[in-house]
Amino acid sequence: MEANNKPELEEEHGKAYAVAEEDAAATNNEMMMKKHLSDDDESAAGEPEENYRGWKAMPYVIGNETCEKLGTIGTTANLLVYLSTVYGMKSASAATLLSLWGGTVNLAPVLGAFLSDSYLGRYATIALASIASFVGMILLTLTAAVPSLHPHGGTGPSASHMAVLLVSFALLAVGAGGIRPCNLAFGADQFDPRTPAGRRGINSFFNWYYFTFTIAMMVSATVIIYLQSNVSWALGLAVPATLMGLSCALFFMGTRLYVRARPEGSPFTSFAQVVVAAYRKRRLPAPKGELFDPPHRSSLVSKIAYTDQFLCLDKAAVLTAEDELTADGTTAVNPWRLCTLQQVEEVKCLVRLLPVWSSGIVYYIVLTNLGNYNVLQAMQTDRHLGRSGFQIPAGSFVVFNMLALTVWLPVYDGVVVPVLQRVTKREGGMTQLQRMGTGLVLSIATMLVAAAAERHRRAAGDATSCFVLVPQQMLAGLSEAFAVIGQVDLYYKQFPENMRSVAGALLFLGFAVASYASGVMVTVVHRTTGGSDGRPDWLTQDLNQGRVDLYYLVIAGMAAVNLVYFVACARWYRFKESDSDAAAAAPPPPV
Repeated sequence: MEANNKPELEEEHGKAYAVAEEDAAATNNEMMMKKHLSDDDESAAGEPEENYRGWKAMPYVIGNETCEKLGTIGTTANLLVYLSTVYGMKSASAATLLSLWGGTVNLAPVLGAFLSDSYLGRYATIALASIASFVGMILLTLTAAVPSLHPHGGTGPSASHMAVLLVSFALLAVGAGGIRPCNLAFGADQFDPRTPAGRRGINSFFNWYYFTFTIAMMVSATVIIYLQSNVSWALGLAVPATLMGLSCALFFMGTRLYVRARPEGSPFTSFAQVVVAAYRKRRLPAPKGELFDPPHRSSLVSKIAYTDQFLCLDKAAVLTAEDELTADGTTAVNPWRLCTLQQVEEVKCLVRLLPVWSSGIVYYIVLTNLGNYNVLQAMQTDRHLGRSGFQIPAGSFVVFNMLALTVWLPVYDGVVVPVLQRVTKREGGMTQLQRMGTGLVLSIATMLVAAAAERHRRAAGDATSCFVLVPQQMLAGLSEAFAVIGQVDLYYKQFPENMRSVAGALLFLGFAVASYASGVMVTVVHRTTGGSDGRPDWLTQDLNQGRVDLYYLVIAGMAAVNLVYFVACARWYRFKESDSDAAAAAPPPPV
């Protein structure tokens, strides 16, 4: 809309909003035909129309992602065994290092999402991150292939050995920080969301994405781990590095076909503006009159209904005499003093989710510790298949986790959900919070079963069949099918559309905090449970001398307390509604 059709700043604000609303209604149909969100006709005319190639770009996108997952998962799945055997590190030290590194890897997507949305765009971010991962994998492969880059004779790693190892870990963290928050959204960018075919393509792409993730996990947990454990660590690490190189090649081969969405600015800036504006106006009385709520013009982001939670944030949208508006009366001159009601409600969405998100941290602690110590448990069992000489690699037992997840999801979607929908009369059968709660209950059962299995293994010794560890892995897979997927679904649907990258980053941030917390827990238990008389601690190198079963029971107790906390958060939580959904049931927002 042009400025000369708007009243001057000195005119009454009510008249400005009336005119703005009339113009918005007149141009609504035109706006719905535009892909961008700008109201500037001149910039709209200069915006080139994207040529969506859809499935023509998918061989490169899906091929890139499949090879990237195979490379990344194949490199990291068996690192605990690599560090405790080839690198000669004590198991507790190796587990602590991997927990800290895992935290960094999961924290990096927050920075990656910010750089992608604000400056680089998804294409450049994925390109740079893929190269960093490839170089990191090559360097890690060299630590196994070059004798001078790893210790010998049972001695621990030297400073130079650790330096090379940590540089490779750092490059892998940079790669994860760029790839994880961007690759799913980049694939969806290749389809036109305005057409039915494009929307179907996006849904199909999501299915392929998670299918390839499961396949990559299973191949890595079997073929690649077998090569690492039974053939050669150099070969077992070189194969994922080669796959990562193929991933980079496929990605760049499809460059001419890609739709490259331009960075539109990070929502982190909008968050900061709301917080700063609310703080500046903190001395104002609780808002009861006008809040700055100009006409909502986005055809992509839905208008969020007003909520009466976190009223202190509403002060960011209080229109005072000191606040200046642009000539059309719909934008604040200083966005760090005055924000729109839509901005405030977007921040409320994030704040409401934080307690629920925090309950997921303890859940991820369960998964992290089970993943680490399940490998060490398997190393002290009989892993032979029958009377054959074949020995199952210790790191391959995660495949039972993935099998449970893969088998259960179709059953859940095809059988359980329809039954639940008939009973509850609710779409999906249960809410995302109920699904998460079910996963948390299963996580408690997982740790109790793991403690019982470890107690049995200690009593029977190393001759125990490795398959005693299968039930805990199957339960962990079922738990993930409820808790993790429920959390992803909650974030995707409860965040505004322009904050989906933040939703993905928030998920990985939970993994990061859990990894750091797990590292601290291992260190504390390692130092406090050993006796002054030389009695081994719970997590000693020889699990037969330790008490991993008691460690599992402690984690189960933490998970039980966390379940109570989650239920309290879930009862308090209020689901996001759009203006149209809430119009009939709730009073209109202040204007």
